[in-house]
Amino acid sequence: MSLQDTNPVNPRAPKRVAIVIANPAVSSTTGWPVGFWWSELTHPYLAFHEAGYEVEVFSPDGGACQADGMSDPNDASGYSQSDLISQGFIHTPALKALVENTRPVAEIALDRFDALVVAGGQAPMFTFERATELHAKFAAFFEAGKVAAALCHGVAVLAYAKTRSGEFIAKGRTVTGFANVEEDFADNAVWSYGLLPRDQHVMPWRIEDKLREIGANYVQAGLWRSFAVRDGNLITGQQNFSGAETARLVIEALGR
Repeated sequence: MSLQDTNPVNPRAPKRVAIVIANPAVSSTTGWPVGFWWSELTHPYLAFHEAGYEVEVFSPDGGACQADGMSDPNDASGYSQSDLISQGFIHTPALKALVENTRPVAEIALDRFDALVVAGGQAPMFTFERATELHAKFAAFFEAGKVAAALCHGVAVLAYAKTRSGEFIAKGRTVTGFANVEEDFADNAVWSYGLLPRDQHVMPWRIEDKLREIGANYVQAGLWRSFAVRDGNLITGQQNFSGAETARLVIEALGR
């Protein structure tokens, strides 16, 4: 029996969601190991499970994935220590196994899933450029009228995903993602601790700047505020505190 089998909501025809997390990488700007962000997987996962959805976890390359250290509630930094949802996920073997054995994005079948949700973390900024299969899957969901969603630095997928006509999906659409004010905050934090010189940024480029550059109507709700926006079947969340809000809009779009 799977975890979904215990949920009585619409058991005959459950909605299906594919969540994509980033494969581990090394930052080209800092040299630090980077990965996905726990809450951007676990908070949507919980919301979808409670709605009676079936959820599968993928990554561009498949295989074991690792989270950014500060997203782990057990990390010495204490940054995410209040994230009890991620704590529960991490300490549930069946759920932790979803991260340790992701399937490659190439195996996401358009006719099997109702929504594609791309989680963030630092790794997307260094790995999504080459994740051409993810670009294609995201565009396929969008053009099929299915829900295509991304949050935080996972919104990096919109810097590459294009329609069949060659237009950026985000062009002319209202979207959000990790804001410049949040990038400034992160840069100032590492500078103040002497972790990077002041002429060096944590990220190689910025979500807000890129979205504006490709013609999107970028909006945000302020520093570290939970925020997500829906424009038709395209849904985007601002940052790591926006996982539940992003999931709420996906559920609103799909129904139960």
